[in-house]
Amino acid sequence: MKRVATMSLLAGCAFLVSPTYVKAQPPGPPQGLAQVIALDECDPESFNAALSESGGGFCHNVSLAAFGYATTLGDLLSLAEAGTPDPGWDFEPDTLTIKQGTVVSVVDQGGEPHTFTEVKAFGNGFLPPLNPGSSTSVIPECSGGFKNIAVARTRVVQGSHLDVIGLSKGKHLFQCCIHPWMRMEVDVK
Repeated sequence: MKRVATMSLLAGCAFLVSPTYVKAQPPGPPQGLAQVIALDECDPESFNAALSESGGGFCHNVSLAAFGYATTLGDLLSLAEAGTPDPGWDFEPDTLTIKQGTVVSVVDQGGEPHTFTEVKAFGNGFLPPLNPGSSTSVIPECSGGFKNIAVARTRVVQGSHLDVIGLSKGKHLFQCCIHPWMRMEVDVK
């Protein structure tokens, strides 16, 4: 027994004093990680005035300052109702093929919150004014909005990220339950 303890102690000391080697990693995300970017072009003035009690803080659009371009809330609503939603609200890429076990990391680089909700079939979100024709029908996965804990868990706020793990082999559909035209297909091989 004493000999086993001595051998374990010696092995532990050898591990502690052994040199450490670091292998240089190629540029880009680490293997086993696929990044998805959530984008939007919300106009802080019109969004914050309508959607925030204090008149500020809801839309944090950095592209407006950098590039001088933003979509007003009124324009976003009218385009969505007409069935021609603003293409500036998008997941990039639109499709992704990954190996099983890869983490899908969704980063919100837009100005407002989004969800990255897995759905059986694409459909309407929980905010009727953003559905085509202001339809009130909502797909089951988005029903209840953020009161539905399953939807709340898929929320990604500006500047944060959400990691999706454990996807099974096959095709997976994701959409934003707020902006239902933000859609993506992930194929797991």
